[in-house]
Amino acid sequence: MFTGLIEGTGKVVKIEPRGKDMRLSVEAGFELDGLQQGDSVSVHGVCLTVVSWQGSSFTVDVSQESLSRTTLAHLRLGDAVNLERALKLGDRLGGHLVNGHVDGKARVISRKKRGDSIVFAFEVAPELARYFIEKGSVSIDGVSLTVNRCDEKSFAVNLVPHSARVTTMGNLKVGDEVNIEVDVIGKYVEKFVRAMQGKTSDGVDADFLAKHGFI
Repeated sequence: MFTGLIEGTGKVVKIEPRGKDMRLSVEAGFELDGLQQGDSVSVHGVCLTVVSWQGSSFTVDVSQESLSRTTLAHLRLGDAVNLERALKLGDRLGGHLVNGHVDGKARVISRKKRGDSIVFAFEVAPELARYFIEKGSVSIDGVSLTVNRCDEKSFAVNLVPHSARVTTMGNLKVGDEVNIEVDVIGKYVEKFVRAMQGKTSDGVDADFLAKHGFI
Protein backbone atom coordinates (compact mmCIF):
# COMPACT_ATOMS: atom_id res chain seq x y z
CA MET A 1 0.00 0.00 0.00
CA PHE A 2 1.23 3.49 -0.91
CA THR A 3 0.13 7.11 -0.47
CA GLY A 4 0.94 8.63 -3.84
CA LEU A 5 3.41 11.01 -2.17
CA ILE A 6 6.53 10.44 -4.24
CA GLU A 7 9.79 10.15 -2.27
CA GLY A 8 11.87 11.06 -5.29
CA THR A 9 12.78 9.98 -8.78
CA GLY A 10 15.14 7.30 -10.02
CA LYS A 11 16.96 6.50 -13.25
CA VAL A 12 16.61 3.28 -15.23
CA VAL A 13 20.11 1.76 -15.39
CA LYS A 14 19.41 -1.74 -16.72
CA ILE A 15 16.64 -3.47 -18.68
CA GLU A 16 16.83 -7.24 -19.03
CA PRO A 17 14.12 -9.04 -21.06
CA ARG A 18 13.19 -12.42 -19.56
CA GLY A 19 10.88 -14.14 -22.00
CA LYS A 20 7.64 -12.17 -21.82
CA ASP A 21 8.69 -10.64 -18.50
CA MET A 22 11.38 -8.07 -17.70
CA ARG A 23 13.97 -7.42 -14.99
CA LEU A 24 14.45 -3.73 -14.27
CA SER A 25 17.22 -1.99 -12.33
CA VAL A 26 16.78 1.54 -11.01
CA GLU A 27 19.18 3.95 -9.34
CA ALA A 28 17.24 6.05 -6.84
CA GLY A 29 18.01 9.72 -6.38
CA PHE A 30 17.71 9.36 -2.59
CA GLU A 31 18.90 7.02 0.16
CA LEU A 32 17.18 3.64 0.46
CA ASP A 33 17.90 3.04 4.14
CA GLY A 34 16.29 -0.14 5.40
CA LEU A 35 15.30 -1.50 1.99
CA GLN A 36 15.25 -5.29 1.95
CA GLN A 37 14.77 -8.10 -0.52
CA GLY A 38 11.04 -8.73 -0.88
CA ASP A 39 10.01 -5.15 -0.10
CA SER A 40 7.45 -3.41 -2.30
CA VAL A 41 8.39 -0.29 -4.24
CA SER A 42 6.12 1.78 -6.47
CA VAL A 43 7.88 2.46 -9.77
CA HIS A 44 5.88 4.95 -11.84
CA GLY A 45 2.80 3.84 -9.92
CA VAL A 46 3.39 0.09 -10.35
CA CYS A 47 3.88 -2.00 -7.20
CA LEU A 48 6.96 -4.17 -7.75
CA THR A 49 8.95 -6.50 -5.50
CA VAL A 50 12.64 -5.90 -4.81
CA VAL A 51 14.74 -8.93 -5.75
CA SER A 52 18.10 -7.32 -4.93
CA TRP A 53 19.56 -3.98 -3.94
CA GLN A 54 22.87 -2.28 -3.27
CA GLY A 55 23.33 1.26 -2.02
CA SER A 56 20.83 3.47 -3.82
CA SER A 57 20.13 0.97 -6.62
CA PHE A 58 17.60 -1.86 -6.65
CA THR A 59 16.30 -4.50 -9.06
CA VAL A 60 12.71 -5.66 -9.60
CA ASP A 61 10.93 -8.16 -11.81
CA VAL A 62 8.09 -6.92 -14.04
CA SER A 63 5.51 -9.49 -15.15
CA GLN A 64 3.89 -9.77 -18.56
CA GLU A 65 0.63 -8.60 -16.98
CA SER A 66 2.23 -5.39 -15.69
CA LEU A 67 3.98 -4.78 -19.01
CA SER A 68 0.68 -5.12 -20.91
CA ARG A 69 -1.20 -2.66 -18.67
CA THR A 70 1.44 -0.02 -18.00
CA THR A 71 4.03 2.20 -19.64
CA LEU A 72 6.92 0.22 -18.15
CA ALA A 73 7.24 -1.76 -21.39
CA HIS A 74 8.37 1.44 -23.12
CA LEU A 75 11.08 2.43 -20.64
CA ARG A 76 14.58 3.10 -21.96
CA LEU A 77 17.95 3.36 -20.27
CA GLY A 78 18.29 6.72 -18.55
CA ASP A 79 14.53 7.33 -18.25
CA ALA A 80 13.36 8.89 -15.00
CA VAL A 81 10.69 7.15 -12.91
CA ASN A 82 8.72 8.14 -9.81
CA LEU A 83 9.54 6.10 -6.69
CA GLU A 84 7.77 5.47 -3.40
CA ARG A 85 8.45 2.77 -0.84
CA ALA A 86 5.52 0.98 0.78
CA LEU A 87 3.61 2.72 3.55
CA LYS A 88 4.51 1.74 7.11
CA LEU A 89 1.80 1.24 9.72
CA GLY A 90 1.63 4.50 11.66
CA ASP A 91 2.95 6.71 8.84
CA ARG A 92 1.04 9.85 7.91
CA LEU A 93 -1.36 9.34 5.02
CA GLY A 94 -1.00 12.62 3.17
CA GLY A 95 -2.19 11.51 -0.27
CA HIS A 96 -4.74 8.72 -0.65
CA LEU A 97 -4.67 4.93 -0.46
CA VAL A 98 -2.86 3.67 -3.55
CA ASN A 99 -2.45 -0.07 -4.22
CA GLY A 100 0.12 0.20 -6.97
CA HIS A 101 -2.14 -1.97 -9.14
CA VAL A 102 -2.40 0.07 -12.32
CA ASP A 103 -5.82 -0.06 -14.01
CA GLY A 104 -4.67 1.20 -17.39
CA LYS A 105 -3.13 4.08 -19.28
CA ALA A 106 -4.22 7.61 -20.13
CA ARG A 107 -2.88 10.08 -22.69
CA VAL A 108 -2.07 13.76 -22.17
CA ILE A 109 -4.36 15.83 -24.41
CA SER A 110 -3.55 19.30 -23.06
CA ARG A 111 -1.06 21.09 -20.84
CA LYS A 112 -1.73 24.66 -19.74
CA LYS A 113 -0.08 27.04 -17.27
CA ARG A 114 -2.38 28.47 -14.61
CA GLY A 115 -0.46 30.79 -12.35
CA ASP A 116 2.48 28.80 -11.01
CA SER A 117 0.68 25.49 -11.54
CA ILE A 118 0.17 23.27 -14.58
CA VAL A 119 -3.28 21.98 -15.55
CA PHE A 120 -3.19 18.66 -17.40
CA ALA A 121 -6.08 17.04 -19.23
CA PHE A 122 -5.99 13.33 -19.99
CA GLU A 123 -7.95 11.09 -22.32
CA VAL A 124 -8.98 7.85 -20.64
CA ALA A 125 -10.96 4.78 -21.69
CA PRO A 126 -14.70 4.93 -20.81
CA GLU A 127 -14.44 1.79 -18.65
CA LEU A 128 -12.07 3.73 -16.37
CA ALA A 129 -13.63 7.18 -16.79
CA ARG A 130 -16.76 6.04 -14.94
CA TYR A 131 -14.80 5.80 -11.69
CA PHE A 132 -13.75 9.47 -11.73
CA ILE A 133 -15.61 12.06 -9.68
CA GLU A 134 -14.91 15.76 -9.30
CA LYS A 135 -12.60 16.34 -6.30
CA GLY A 136 -11.93 12.60 -6.10
CA SER A 137 -8.45 11.08 -6.13
CA VAL A 138 -6.37 9.48 -8.87
CA SER A 139 -2.83 8.11 -9.06
CA ILE A 140 -0.93 9.24 -12.16
CA ASP A 141 2.47 7.56 -12.57
CA GLY A 142 2.25 6.98 -8.83
CA VAL A 143 1.47 10.62 -7.95
CA SER A 144 -1.66 11.24 -5.85
CA LEU A 145 -3.67 14.06 -7.41
CA THR A 146 -7.15 15.57 -7.13
CA VAL A 147 -9.54 15.42 -10.07
CA ASN A 148 -10.59 18.96 -11.07
CA ARG A 149 -13.15 17.90 -13.66
CA CYS A 150 -14.14 14.78 -15.55
CA ASP A 151 -16.51 13.48 -18.20
CA GLU A 152 -17.16 10.23 -20.07
CA LYS A 153 -13.73 10.13 -21.70
CA SER A 154 -11.36 12.58 -19.99
CA PHE A 155 -10.32 14.18 -16.73
CA ALA A 156 -8.13 17.07 -15.60
CA VAL A 157 -5.79 17.67 -12.65
CA ASN A 158 -3.80 20.59 -11.28
CA LEU A 159 -0.06 20.05 -10.69
CA VAL A 160 1.46 22.41 -8.12
CA PRO A 161 5.10 23.57 -8.48
CA HIS A 162 6.39 21.21 -5.76
CA SER A 163 4.94 18.13 -7.48
CA ALA A 164 6.27 19.31 -10.85
CA ARG A 165 9.73 19.67 -9.33
CA VAL A 166 10.03 16.40 -7.38
CA THR A 167 8.27 14.05 -9.84
CA THR A 168 8.46 13.33 -13.55
CA MET A 169 5.08 14.92 -14.24
CA GLY A 170 6.54 18.36 -14.85
CA ASN A 171 8.15 16.93 -18.00
CA LEU A 172 4.95 15.50 -19.49
CA LYS A 173 3.91 16.78 -22.90
CA VAL A 174 0.86 16.35 -25.10
CA GLY A 175 0.70 12.82 -26.47
CA ASP A 176 2.59 11.18 -23.59
CA GLU A 177 1.04 8.14 -21.91
CA VAL A 178 0.83 7.70 -18.13
CA ASN A 179 -0.15 4.95 -15.72
CA ILE A 180 -3.53 5.38 -14.05
CA GLU A 181 -4.92 3.86 -10.88
CA VAL A 182 -8.44 4.94 -10.03
CA ASP A 183 -9.66 5.20 -6.46
CA VAL A 184 -10.22 1.60 -5.35
CA ILE A 185 -13.22 2.58 -3.19
CA GLY A 186 -15.28 3.37 -6.29
CA LYS A 187 -14.61 -0.06 -7.77
CA TYR A 188 -15.66 -1.84 -4.58
CA VAL A 189 -18.83 0.23 -4.25
CA GLU A 190 -19.81 -0.55 -7.84
CA LYS A 191 -19.27 -4.29 -7.34
CA PHE A 192 -21.24 -4.39 -4.08
CA VAL A 193 -24.15 -2.41 -5.53
CA ARG A 194 -24.33 -4.54 -8.66
CA ALA A 195 -24.22 -7.72 -6.59
CA MET A 196 -27.43 -6.61 -4.89
CA GLN A 197 -29.16 -6.96 -8.25
CA GLY A 198 -27.18 -10.02 -9.34
CA LYS A 199 -25.41 -8.18 -12.18
CA THR A 200 -21.68 -8.16 -12.81
CA SER A 201 -21.00 -6.31 -16.08
CA ASP A 202 -23.09 -3.19 -16.83
CA GLY A 203 -22.30 0.14 -15.20
CA VAL A 204 -24.30 1.72 -12.38
CA ASP A 205 -26.45 4.64 -13.53
CA ALA A 206 -28.76 7.14 -11.84
CA ASP A 207 -31.88 5.04 -12.50
CA PHE A 208 -30.30 2.03 -10.85
CA LEU A 209 -29.25 4.04 -7.77
CA ALA A 210 -32.69 5.67 -7.45
CA LYS A 211 -34.51 2.33 -7.76
CA HIS A 212 -32.50 0.89 -4.90
CA GLY A 213 -32.80 3.92 -2.63
CA PHE A 214 -29.27 5.30 -2.91
CA ILE A 215 -30.42 8.67 -4.29
